[in-house]
Amino acid sequence: MTPLSTGDPESIGGYTLLGRLGAGGMGVVYLGVSASGRQVAVKLVRESYAQEEEFRTRFRQEIAAARRVSGAFTAPVVDADPDADRPWMATLYVPGPTLAEVVEKDGPLNLRELRTLGLGLAEALRDIHRAGLVHRDLKPGNVLMTEDGPRVIDFGISRASDNQSLTVTGRIIGTPPFMSPEQLASPREVTPTSDVFSLGSLLVFAAVGTGPFDADSPYMTGYQVLHEPPDLDGVPEPLLAVVERCLDKDPSARPELADLHGVLRALPESDAVAPPRTTDSAKPRPRPAPWGTATAATSAATRTGRARRPRVLLAALAVALAVTGLSVGAAAFVSGDDTTTTAASPERRASLPDGWRPWRTALRHDAKGVPLDYQTLGCVTGGNALFCGGTGFTVARIDTASGRTLWRTGTRPQGVQPIGVRDGLVYVYEDPDDSIRRVVALDAETGQRRWQRDISKSEDAILYDGGLLTLSSDHSSFVAYGRSGKELWQAPSLDEYCTPSVLGGRPYALCTAATEPGQAPVDLMRLGRGSLTEIATLPKKAQALGAVEGQPLFLAPQTAKDVYESGYERPYNALLRVNPETGQIRRTPLARPLTGAATLVDGVVHFVRANGSITAVSATSGKQLWQKSTDMESLSAPAFSATYERVYFSNRFGRLLALDARTGAEVWRTSALDDPGDKAQGTPPGVLLVKDAIVATAGDTAFSRSPDAP
Repeated sequence: MTPLSTGDPESIGGYTLLGRLGAGGMGVVYLGVSASGRQVAVKLVRESYAQEEEFRTRFRQEIAAARRVSGAFTAPVVDADPDADRPWMATLYVPGPTLAEVVEKDGPLNLRELRTLGLGLAEALRDIHRAGLVHRDLKPGNVLMTEDGPRVIDFGISRASDNQSLTVTGRIIGTPPFMSPEQLASPREVTPTSDVFSLGSLLVFAAVGTGPFDADSPYMTGYQVLHEPPDLDGVPEPLLAVVERCLDKDPSARPELADLHGVLRALPESDAVAPPRTTDSAKPRPRPAPWGTATAATSAATRTGRARRPRVLLAALAVALAVTGLSVGAAAFVSGDDTTTTAASPERRASLPDGWRPWRTALRHDAKGVPLDYQTLGCVTGGNALFCGGTGFTVARIDTASGRTLWRTGTRPQGVQPIGVRDGLVYVYEDPDDSIRRVVALDAETGQRRWQRDISKSEDAILYDGGLLTLSSDHSSFVAYGRSGKELWQAPSLDEYCTPSVLGGRPYALCTAATEPGQAPVDLMRLGRGSLTEIATLPKKAQALGAVEGQPLFLAPQTAKDVYESGYERPYNALLRVNPETGQIRRTPLARPLTGAATLVDGVVHFVRANGSITAVSATSGKQLWQKSTDMESLSAPAFSATYERVYFSNRFGRLLALDARTGAEVWRTSALDDPGDKAQGTPPGVLLVKDAIVATAGDTAFSRSPDAP
């Protein structure tokens, strides 16, 4: 323990702080004492992370995970406040050094100590797994060596084994020398057997002083874990059979914890250490150089009949990984909370704007004297052009190659994003006062105003194949305008609630007898010059998705009941496809009810849940194509790349995610932006493509990345 430093609090949650036990990237751990004298370890989140909703959710789930485990070989949670200005958690203070510190100071354990360690860890994992969790970061630094046996701590990246994952902000996380092969290959699909593999690695470390997969870099270590046999030189003979079974690459071949416990109990209790299996037992096994230290390839005949694994340069390793299929690329394997990005080699050459390079630009543009609120923003594309606008900034054209603002128009902030781009014009809204809304057509090259028309204050203007569709300012009729601003036609509206819609490029109206949307069945109406014709009646709260083969497509809700509950997501159980000529509705049941924001992209409906789960369903057959749990909260609607056959997503903190559109397999992901703006939590993210360049928005920031492993 070290003394408190300047800036450290004197107390947290009623616990008086005595000193620092440790510190990491996400927070500080203090030794605290309650009024009754009970000592606790208080984990306090750093202030910068306390502002992130995503991190708060993860910390809240870490607390819940730790509370589910209450065994003799873990440190129980005694108090917590995840909703404090700076969230904190207090666990029972367990005096004692970590296993890493013990081995560093006193050297490897003897056989009696190894037996005690193994039995304690097996019992701790039994309690953890009984609680439905997988620890996922069993390593020497997370094992405390106490007088009454080892204690397992830190459930920060634990995961529910029933596949209802805890939030980990979308990373391959853990400590490479102690990770299982499946944790590296499929980090969100690990089972309790992954912890058994880590236990085997930990026992080797305790017995020898280094793990069975140690190299100069996390890249090489990850390769060894996946493809090479463990290095067991120096492991006492009685323990060899145990660790060999634990370290089997095949999860199904590893021992059950009950069996493992029995085998460990049968080990000799004597302090004597059996001779290790090695060609030179007197020769100590060298420790690897620190990760990131490049060394020349060397070898040493310290293993039985084999040379030591060579230390290789990262460039050579990249070739090896490409050959073996381990898509690590420029990944950073880290413990705990740092980011990992997994790169995949591109199969196709990207088409990018001329002179393109990765860029980032702040969209915020304060107008003097106007009170601003930064909540709504968005961008649209047309050709190779990008136009952004929203609350807090006026409409601007952004250069897609560099991110520079080419022009900006408007004298006051707008409350909505641009409508779209068509035939050299960008269409935007203008709100001169609280009672009037206008649609304005701007020259896409210069930003000059070409024409404007007053429209309904309450309804959108939408581009369709023949022009722009909207509702008149007095709500009496639907109006279509051409490129020049000339009125093309009008169609009467109804006394009931009607809103314009474009499905498959054709203009429609969605009308309901209720005064508010979603309170009555919906009539799909065909619009034309002077006519409003009913086609079909859809169920209450049916959701329009678009069109498939020219036929409007809707989602049918499993229940239309109004639920006023935070986080509620309405389930949908069927696709409704309407023949616009006959009005016939074809109902295609889904295999099971699905929830989440639904988006139709390239014939596939993607259901994106708030917790990061994505389900892809065929829009024609209703068959589930794939489902992916991404561990990335608050994802955007997808953007589809025909070039790469991928779907891209972003989240509100600026993380990007690429999935294979055919299988849902993850191709790569990026870390969050270091500072996406002060409204990142409340602003929906967005992602779109300019050619093959990815453009995304987060907070009040727009940025562009390459599709080739950003």
